[in-house]
Amino acid sequence: MINKVVQNAKTALEGVSDDMTLMLGGFGLSGIPENSIAELVNRKIKGVTCISNNAGVDDFGLGLLLQNKQIKKMISSYVGENAEFERQMLSGDLEVDLIPQGTLAERCRAAQHGIPAFYTPAGYGTEVAEGKEVRDFNGKPHILEKAFKADFAFIKAWKGDEAGNLIFKGTARNFNANMCGAAKITVVEVEELVKPGELDPNFIHIPGIFVQRIFEGKHYEKRIEQRTVR
Repeated sequence: MINKVVQNAKTALEGVSDDMTLMLGGFGLSGIPENSIAELVNRKIKGVTCISNNAGVDDFGLGLLLQNKQIKKMISSYVGENAEFERQMLSGDLEVDLIPQGTLAERCRAAQHGIPAFYTPAGYGTEVAEGKEVRDFNGKPHILEKAFKADFAFIKAWKGDEAGNLIFKGTARNFNANMCGAAKITVVEVEELVKPGELDPNFIHIPGIFVQRIFEGKHYEKRIEQRTVR
């Protein structure tokens, strides 16, 4: 029987080293791999390139890695709520590649499906298109975007089984689903880990073939970036 379970985040991150390219699921603070990020902080990994929609907030999520100057480059679609991200970008301390959000998602999905590149109209006529091939389709210009190449993908799911089959909850699915299998090694942390056969196959979002390591996470804070009460 297939068993991809590892004991904890420390074991799951074996092989992660300086200067790697890492994918991290999440949108803001929704569905971020909190345990994996904490372990990256503990390991004091340096010079990494992070592919993530944004970088959390100043004192949580990827913001913790930014505080420690562990990130060399961010590939994102949004700076948003993180003042340290903005400060490092404007000062030149951090290399930033800002790309359209749909393009970010599709470059993950292309890597997941083994598609080397694709054409999209998003970004044509802007600095996003600089240095990229352009082709016309039906009279409309499209730019060539390449699939991402990452060493590790860190994913947060709601439930998973020992074979790596995953179920996400609500909007916490976001970029997590597209990033599964989009790197050489996919590490998944889940809130609840069950035996094979306990998940209804009709509700599985990602099959275990896209997952190499899975563990049950602990002490999730699930912070809210902007709390609105009325």
